[in-house]
Amino acid sequence: MSYSTADSFPRVTLDDVRGAQKMLTGVARTTAMEGSRYLSQLVGAPVHFKCENLQRTGSFKLRGAYVRIAGLLPEERAAGVVAASAGNHAQGVALASSLLGVRSTVFMPTGAPLPKVAATRDYGAEVRLHGQVVDETLAAAQEYAAETGAVFIHPFDHPDIIAGQGTVGLEILEQCPEVRTIVVGIGGGGLAAGVAVAVKALRPDVRIIGVQAAGAAAYPLSLAAGRPVSIDNPATMADGIKVGRPGDVPFRIVEELVDEVRTVSESHLSSALLLCLERAKLVVEPAGASPVAALLSEPGTFEGPVVALLSGGNVDPLLMQRILRHGMAASGRYLAVTLRLTDRPGALATLLGVLSVADANVLDVSHVRTDPRLGLTEVEVELHLETKGPEHCAEVGRALRKAGYTVID
Repeated sequence: MSYSTADSFPRVTLDDVRGAQKMLTGVARTTAMEGSRYLSQLVGAPVHFKCENLQRTGSFKLRGAYVRIAGLLPEERAAGVVAASAGNHAQGVALASSLLGVRSTVFMPTGAPLPKVAATRDYGAEVRLHGQVVDETLAAAQEYAAETGAVFIHPFDHPDIIAGQGTVGLEILEQCPEVRTIVVGIGGGGLAAGVAVAVKALRPDVRIIGVQAAGAAAYPLSLAAGRPVSIDNPATMADGIKVGRPGDVPFRIVEELVDEVRTVSESHLSSALLLCLERAKLVVEPAGASPVAALLSEPGTFEGPVVALLSGGNVDPLLMQRILRHGMAASGRYLAVTLRLTDRPGALATLLGVLSVADANVLDVSHVRTDPRLGLTEVEVELHLETKGPEHCAEVGRALRKAGYTVID
C-alpha cells in the first residue's frame, strides 16, 4: 500500500483500511458480536462484545501481520521476516507467513508461556527464545534483521499494521450500525488507531475510548506531552497491553481521533476476565478484557449502545488460575484468612465447624507450627474460603472473632 504523509509520519486513510479488508477476505474471520445483558443493565444501555478472542490465532493480530507481509516486495519476501513478541503478535506473524509462503523467525522471551511458544511453532515459525523481557527480545530480533536482511515486522508501529487492525472497526459498524461508543484496549496503539481511522471516517459521532492498565499507562503521559513518552518498568497482568512507549505512527492517530484514554486497576482487570468467563462463556485474556474493566469501573459514563472490543483470548492456564482467584477476591467471593489457635486435638475440627455454620466453603487449609513468632502451644492456620460476596466475607470474619479466634490477616 502507499500512504500519504503528514509531519513526516505516514497517514492511514479509510481507503487503506478498505484495501486491507479486501486483502483479508478468506484469511481473517468476521468475528461474532455478542450482547451482554449483565453489562447492559449495569451501564444502562445496550453493551455488545466484539469477539476478536475468537479470531484465528486467538487475537486480532493476524489482521495487521497478514496485510504487512502481503505488502512486501518479492525480494523482501525471499529474505524472510522476523518478529519479537511474548505471544499474540508472534502467532499472527507465524500464521500470516505460512499462508503467504514466507519464512518467519520469531524471537520470544525465555519465560514466555509454553502454550504460546508451542502454538507459534505449530503455525510454522522458527522460534528463538532470548531475553527475560520483551525489550531484550526486541533488540535480538532487530539485530537478526540487520544481520540476515529479514524484514522486521513491528507489532504496531507501521501503517500496514494499523490498516489491517482497522478492519475490526469496519466490522463493528456493519454489525452494530447504531453504536455510539467503542471501547478498546491500548498497548502500543495499533488497534485503537486502526479502529479510529475506520470509524471516525464513516461515523465521526461515534465516541472511541481507549483503555490502559494503570501500571502501564504510557498514553495519558504522552498525550499530555504531545509526543510519545516512555515509562519505566510497566507492570500489569495484561501483557498484551504492557507497552512502555506508544508507537510513533499510531500515537499521531490516537492523539487526533481517539476521544479519551482511561486507565483501569488490576482488580478491575481480573474481575472483567471473570465476568467474561462466567457471564458470557468467553475465554478472554486480561488485555482483551480491559474494555470490560473500564465498563465495570465507571459504568455510568458510557453512551450506548456500547461495543467492547475483546482483542484476544490467549491466556496461559496457570496464569488464568491466578487471575480467576484474584478476580474472585476482588468481587468478594474468595477470602484468604490467617489465624492462630491452640495446637490440640480437635482444634481444627472446631474451627471448621464455625466456618460451616457461617456457610463458607473451605478450599484449602495449611498449618504452620515451627515459626519463632508462635508460642509453644500455638499453630498458625491459613484458610482459603469461597464466599458469596463482600457482606458474606464480613460475616465470616465476625463469626471467627465471636468464636474467640485471633485473626492475623
